[in-house]
Amino acid sequence: MSRISVRGFAVASATAVTTVGAVVGVASGSQASVSNTEATAADATIADIPAGQQAQVQTASLTQQADSASTQADTAALKSAQESARKAAAETAQSKKDAADKAKAEKAEKEAKEREKADALAVSRSAVRDASDFVAKASYTVAETQAIARQMVPANQFQCFSNIVSHESTWNYRATNASSGAYGLVQALPGSKMSSAGSDWQTNPATQIKWGLNYMNSRYGSPCGAWSFWQANSWY
Repeated sequence: MSRISVRGFAVASATAVTTVGAVVGVASGSQASVSNTEATAADATIADIPAGQQAQVQTASLTQQADSASTQADTAALKSAQESARKAAAETAQSKKDAADKAKAEKAEKEAKEREKADALAVSRSAVRDASDFVAKASYTVAETQAIARQMVPANQFQCFSNIVSHESTWNYRATNASSGAYGLVQALPGSKMSSAGSDWQTNPATQIKWGLNYMNSRYGSPCGAWSFWQANSWY
């Protein structure tokens, strides 16, 4: 008959081995020490143990195996939690970095566009003619006045400038607002403000255009900026 080894139930547990050894010793009538009994028990088989003690041995072995499995499970769970936390922290850090990089790129792009716009405006302004470039005349037609404006106002701003002048004075450089006293192409209020551009502000449309262009640039950034404001408020 084959005999099942006690080692299969992990009787290495000190308490279980001591108990088994003591039982074997008592059953055989031996006077050996407990330590000798434990050594003998290590090589014993389940058949060498009294039937009444076999259940205790098996229970001790299974309990030890369960404890070992539980410890391994706890270790695995802790390792998994630590790995998940590490990954979450890495993802959060990457998200913050991506957001910062995006904001930085958008800011740089915005600044580049603003510089480009400013440079283009500066170039266009430097390319136009000044009021002093035109020989004064006794009178000017609407066509002549508009021709002067086209040479003084940057090409990309002319339409906006023209829109304002058309609404304010219909290109009449002598237009006067009877109720407010506003005067000229751009309806300066009072008209005498235009004297800063030239003493002939009352009779020279070039002088009025020069003043009006400077006013729109300084207050609204450009004639198109002034036109946007005018559309929203019907004045500028």
